[in-house]
Amino acid sequence: MIEQISSSFSTDGYWELFGLVRNSVITAAVLGLMGGVIGVLIMLRRTALVVHGIAEISFAGAALFLLMGLDVVLGSAIGAVGVALLIGVLSLKDKDTSAVTGVLMPFGLGLGILFLSLYQGRSANRFGLLTGQIVGVDDMQTRTLVIGALVITAVVALLWRPLLFSSIDPQLARARGVPVNALSLVFMVLLGGAVAMSVQVVGALLVLSLLVVPAAAALKVTARPGMAVALSMVFALISAVGGIMLALTGQIPISPYITTISFMIYLVCLFIGRGRRLRRQEQAARVMAGPGGGGPAGVGVAGEEPSPTVPARA
Repeated sequence: MIEQISSSFSTDGYWELFGLVRNSVITAAVLGLMGGVIGVLIMLRRTALVVHGIAEISFAGAALFLLMGLDVVLGSAIGAVGVALLIGVLSLKDKDTSAVTGVLMPFGLGLGILFLSLYQGRSANRFGLLTGQIVGVDDMQTRTLVIGALVITAVVALLWRPLLFSSIDPQLARARGVPVNALSLVFMVLLGGAVAMSVQVVGALLVLSLLVVPAAAALKVTARPGMAVALSMVFALISAVGGIMLALTGQIPISPYITTISFMIYLVCLFIGRGRRLRRQEQAARVMAGPGGGGPAGVGVAGEEPSPTVPARA
């Protein structure tokens, strides 16, 4: 199997092929940046499973529109946004997003399989819905994906502060007068659109690699939201564009490249984050092992300021 995979790689005519997919690379870059921005909010809200559930319904919508001979991107968007809004409304009532998502996921996957089984066209079109087909999108689809991704990114940027506040501490945000429920519904609609856009790159089965993994990797190395967004955007950009660039050298679909690059980035960030935690623990141990066994009075861990909960002595 290794020999079969290695024999499929070739760099002959690479730049000629790159010229044919230049628009696709631009689209992947824009979608990667969008995924990096919204991915941090996904992680903070702990809605990674919701992403997969929306992707299943998005797959069903795309399969239905493919069967009807209509625009697959539009069908994917309608299915994703519709189910995202439904999950948001149902979650406001029972507060159990995972259960609602778990109920809708198999239903959407079953519908998608039904529609594909009825489709009599090219098998490549069916496979592309599951694994991504960005190299095959036409100019109109490319413009639609780029504009959609830019609109979603712009709305997230405009609502960033209240969205971040309600994601980190929804109870405190509600007490401060932030419309948490309305923002949750807005976020679910944005998430549905982002999933629909990302499905065109990596397919319905692997959409987590573009919307969740880069943000998860970024949060392993930093706790600052702004830095996490910047790193997540860079990681998603590298994964999306790098996956296409590598896919041009062989006959393997794009999605394995994107998922592999994304996973390797996550592993590197995991080790970096673990190393930082170990160093902080060592520094804390050295401080606590100072003169008298408790360290210098009023000195916190790793050079931090004294805890405000400890009253100062006169």
